[in-house]
Amino acid sequence: MENQIYPCLWFDGQARAAAEFYCSIFKNSKITADDQMVVTFELNGKKFMGLNGGPEFKFNEGISFVVDCETQKEIDHYWKELTSDGGSEGNCGWLKDKFGVSWQIVPTVLPKLLSNPDKAQNVMDAYMKMKKFNIKTFENA
Repeated sequence: MENQIYPCLWFDGQARAAAEFYCSIFKNSKITADDQMVVTFELNGKKFMGLNGGPEFKFNEGISFVVDCETQKEIDHYWKELTSDGGSEGNCGWLKDKFGVSWQIVPTVLPKLLSNPDKAQNVMDAYMKMKKFNIKTFENA
């Protein structure tokens, strides 16, 4: 049997609230266990653990979760939901949610466009000016 690897997120007493928040945003998601100290949950079938560890540690951009998006509608959905109620927009597709967790909301077409030598520089120039990514802007660059 192969060992399962999954992230543990340290919260200051908000692990259950965070799990509920994330499960409300991502399809095929659910809380699988909650014992007051530890909450385990799945987002799109991937296991996460939330720990009610206290105020000692805070999240930073050293770790982020990447959400691949096929459509602009998906980008708009995740951007809106994850920045809601106290989250904040960053540059180049990055954001922080209301718990301080960093996310990258990325269109799946971006690597293809960046690998096209005729478009790469224009796409990169557009990329660097955006907060939330816009697929049409990239395609028209």
